[in-house]
Amino acid sequence: MDRRQFLETSSLVATAITLGAGGSTPVQAADVHRVLDSEEYTKMRIEEARPPKAFTAKTAEKARAWQKKMRPKLIEYLGGFPEKCELDPEIVEQKEFPNYTREKILFQSRENLTVKAYMLLPKKFDTPGRCMICLPGHGRGVDDIVGIKEDGTMRETYGEYQNDFALQCVDHGIAAFAVEQFAFGERRSERAKKEGAGASSCNPTSGIAFMIGETMIGWRVWDVIRSIDYLETRDEIDPKRIGAMGISGGGTTTFWSACVEPRIKVAFPSGYFCTFDHCIMLVSHCIDNYIPGIFKVADMPEFAGLIAPRAFFVESGIQDNIFLIDGVKDAVNRAREIYEVFGAEDRIDSEHFDAGHSFYGKGGFAFIEKWL
Repeated sequence: MDRRQFLETSSLVATAITLGAGGSTPVQAADVHRVLDSEEYTKMRIEEARPPKAFTAKTAEKARAWQKKMRPKLIEYLGGFPEKCELDPEIVEQKEFPNYTREKILFQSRENLTVKAYMLLPKKFDTPGRCMICLPGHGRGVDDIVGIKEDGTMRETYGEYQNDFALQCVDHGIAAFAVEQFAFGERRSERAKKEGAGASSCNPTSGIAFMIGETMIGWRVWDVIRSIDYLETRDEIDPKRIGAMGISGGGTTTFWSACVEPRIKVAFPSGYFCTFDHCIMLVSHCIDNYIPGIFKVADMPEFAGLIAPRAFFVESGIQDNIFLIDGVKDAVNRAREIYEVFGAEDRIDSEHFDAGHSFYGKGGFAFIEKWL
């Protein structure tokens, strides 16, 4: 029998099997659960893939041993980090304001990749002093957290969902190093810039990162690591008093940076920390939020064990519809249990406020004042 005859015979057999006695009624397969709904199927897969409890340590010693094993594993899932290149920093602009100085800085975080950042130094600032690395979420980029409006003028009051939290640092007497996240603002593609001030180039950039075995989160975390390297060169900044904070996508980078970088003394993610299945696995999110395979390792609350016993503060709006409050509360409670193992339960705190996806800061700045 040649190939053509085989295919014709196979087709006839398949037709006979799938037709009833009359030749038109499909045979009903017994005990088949048919699922056409994509959400129904993926929810089943979430439960199948749900990892066993990753953090089981009962003593601080075993908890530290767990960190030593988990941190390199996380870095591997982030896509790994490159060798450090020369920073080659350059202050390209400096402006004076009534209560602070703003510098626009460029530096290299890796070969062929430039970071833009603003250094905001309060006029009344005891040097060397505290500094928070400030990371914006989706929107117009870093300009939107330092009070710069789309037309280049300055806002008179805190505004937009990010509420100019880098400027709020200055008003609390804290230096702010506001970093333009990769694929936001000036670090977008030309195509994204043509789409409008609020458009990002996260997609397809994040997808390209996946295709080469890396992640957007890993790229952004590395920018934060190199930002600390830069801050350590500044006489005005105390290298032992550097923290990180951010809203939304900036909260994402803040959290994962603190997980892998012990030099971050205080981590303050706003509108991000949550159980995976109450945020990016339940609600449609930008592709830049994802780390392939990470759910098989641990849920987000257990990764907070990589931050312990350093200071960790979480805030979230009760009406936030993309990081659901029940998942936030559950995540904080589970992270607090881990902090108790380290004997550091006083170094984790949270605040839930009556608003949507936005930066609040009241409890957060009080926490920074205490621990930084």
